[in-house]
Amino acid sequence: MFPSCPNKNAMALLALLLALSLPGVLPASSPAFPFPPAPADCMEALHVCSADPQCQALYRGLELCAADAAVAPLGEQVAAECLERQDTLLNKHPALLVCKCQRGFRKEEQCLRVYWTVRLLPGEDELEVSPYDDTQMDSRMASLVAASSYMQLDGENQCLKAAQDCGLYEKCGSLRSEYVLACTKRIPGTIRCNQHKCHRALRRFLERVPEEYSLGVLFCPCTNTLCGERRRKTIVPSCSYQEMDGLQPNCLHQQSFCRRDDLCRSRLADFLQNCQPSTLTASSCLKDSPGLCLRAYAGLIGTIMTPNYISNSSADVSLWCNCEGSGNQWQDCLRLQHMFTHNACLRNSISWMGSPGSLPADFTTPTAPPSTPLVQEDEVLSNNHLPEHSNNVESEEEEDLRHPNEEADEAGGQFNVIPMYSERATISNLGTSGTGGPRHLSPPRPCPFCWSCCCYVLLSAGAKDYIQRTHSHTHAHTR
Repeated sequence: MFPSCPNKNAMALLALLLALSLPGVLPASSPAFPFPPAPADCMEALHVCSADPQCQALYRGLELCAADAAVAPLGEQVAAECLERQDTLLNKHPALLVCKCQRGFRKEEQCLRVYWTVRLLPGEDELEVSPYDDTQMDSRMASLVAASSYMQLDGENQCLKAAQDCGLYEKCGSLRSEYVLACTKRIPGTIRCNQHKCHRALRRFLERVPEEYSLGVLFCPCTNTLCGERRRKTIVPSCSYQEMDGLQPNCLHQQSFCRRDDLCRSRLADFLQNCQPSTLTASSCLKDSPGLCLRAYAGLIGTIMTPNYISNSSADVSLWCNCEGSGNQWQDCLRLQHMFTHNACLRNSISWMGSPGSLPADFTTPTAPPSTPLVQEDEVLSNNHLPEHSNNVESEEEEDLRHPNEEADEAGGQFNVIPMYSERATISNLGTSGTGGPRHLSPPRPCPFCWSCCCYVLLSAGAKDYIQRTHSHTHAHTR
């Protein structure tokens, strides 16, 4: 009698395990369990392509096609030749089709140029797919939104508190001073600001300052109009998007200008993907990540599609545009508008920043970050603007936003702004709740020249020696 045969399923499993354990059974290049790899960076994918002469030639040809398309629509025959070149390139090096870019990195714009070059004539669906890799950002932003739910809404002006927190963190304070100065300085001989410099400085602030500070300033919760007005003016609306004559452009025209620029259309695609509403998730976001939606919304600030709060009495936001003159594209225009004005995903994401108890139960709540002392920088009170439809950014090596000599000799050419560091080193102001109620704190006697010193630091980096000498002279007299 032969022993009974074991179960066939057990035998199959045993055979599979034996095959995986024996060397040489599987090719060395094939993993036993092939998981999809993380998307490669487009600059790395291009570097690999450049090592192959044929791939490099195909890519250079596509660059010429993209340059021609930027000037005028491609003719039918030329477009067909360019698309054939694009198909050949992507069949030979598919990594160029699946590669992504990192937001805020030094070579972000070069990477985005590669991303869009191999998508020469993108369809509408491709224009709503983000070119950014958010695999690591997702968990970080979820933690940030969850931690913000522990913010205590005790009647204090949270936007003032967020601005003061930013001021005491060196990078946040200096970059905020930088964009306030860029967005409030008049072009010599005009009453307009330089919107291009303003946009560039706003992007630098949002890209280089940790989100717990930058998004805290943008999305601080408000319970009164004083706080709401501070929040609305955070990005200096009179320069960052408003027209001098008060007229709003058509939203589709704005979108068209945006999509001619690699950076702007990337930020718009990121927003359209990460803030896509859905009725199937707790957050009302298709990707169920309010943090990514907030980050994508903030990414639009500093472009021609800069959104903002529509009033000081609500957290509703909108683009500075309308749908007049849209003709038979009226529905397309309304759809774009409603992504900001009637978007449950965006509305919930903003409301969850600093709203205790409003987060879904499946959010993992980390330990809330410790609060820090506070310093204020205020916003603009004037209404001047330079219309400009370009978001091209010069490299950091070629462009310095701070020109001390130029800024020092134009002290009278500034916009009307509340002093940015007026509350530094005084406890009396820090003890004000922002709603009019002072706390019982005794302020120290400040140096009589400290405010002037702060002005000089902001307006002229080369004035430090002068300030030190003036300090010594002033203190000598006060003794």
